[in-house]
Amino acid sequence: MSAPIRKAVFPVAGLGTRFLPATKAMPKEMLTVVDRPLIQYAVDEAREAGIEHFIFVTGRNKAVIEDHFDVQYELEATLSGRGKSEALALLAKDLPKPGSTSFTRQQVPLGLGHAVWCARELVGNEPFAVLLPDMVMKGEPSCLRQMVEAYNETGGNVLAVSECDPAETNQYGVVGIGAELTNAAFRINAMVEKPKPEVAPSNLYINGRYILQPQIFDLLSKQEKGAGNEIQLTDAMLRLMEKQYFYGCRFDGEVYDCGNKVGFLAANVAFALSRPDIAEEFRPEIERLMGPKA
Repeated sequence: MSAPIRKAVFPVAGLGTRFLPATKAMPKEMLTVVDRPLIQYAVDEAREAGIEHFIFVTGRNKAVIEDHFDVQYELEATLSGRGKSEALALLAKDLPKPGSTSFTRQQVPLGLGHAVWCARELVGNEPFAVLLPDMVMKGEPSCLRQMVEAYNETGGNVLAVSECDPAETNQYGVVGIGAELTNAAFRINAMVEKPKPEVAPSNLYINGRYILQPQIFDLLSKQEKGAGNEIQLTDAMLRLMEKQYFYGCRFDGEVYDCGNKVGFLAANVAFALSRPDIAEEFRPEIERLMGPKA
């Protein structure tokens, strides 16, 4: 039996320079898709997958993320006094249970691999999930839940993958397809960072969701700096793949890269159009902005 996935790590120490000046004083993870911060989507996804402990790897000027997952007494008192019961219920629904969140600092920006390594004491010696909040997933069941279901069958390490245009493999970390194990999962036999289309092992890219075994921490502690002069998680995963199996889980849903402006705007439109409370009013606005059909 595989050990259950109880903990999830959220690397949220990035500076968000692609969204300046909006992120000058506000963490990029608090940018909103419709009316929910990016980090809330990732936490909701983890909660749906059965995660019990939410670990945030933060940096300077990120205290508002911790505040977001805490009780806001003044706000709740004001809402209660004004009879805003629906808003109060919404806040209560999103609030993690006491003691289920932990925060640790990544004092220096040394890359994703280093951010994950910073969570080692909080994770301990058990498998765990990693969710990149920039990557917002839209699907039912959630991406991480699909991964956990695959993990329960395969064990090992599981990476969520999605299809990209074969001509755009040089923008992603791409995996090679080995033996097919289930309808959604296959054994990964290669991981290549940003390969040229003519040499890419497939058009399946790692979309920002990982289930990893704790042995990754020892490898990260000895990992030399790689691309961008940073400690790369992919480099450590390649070393771990020499000793353990990695599996790919094809995510049945949409992925929005909210680390760039176009993906962020697309996510806002997609989620707004799927909201019963605003879609009816919003759709005509989109059609008006698009102009008359040719």
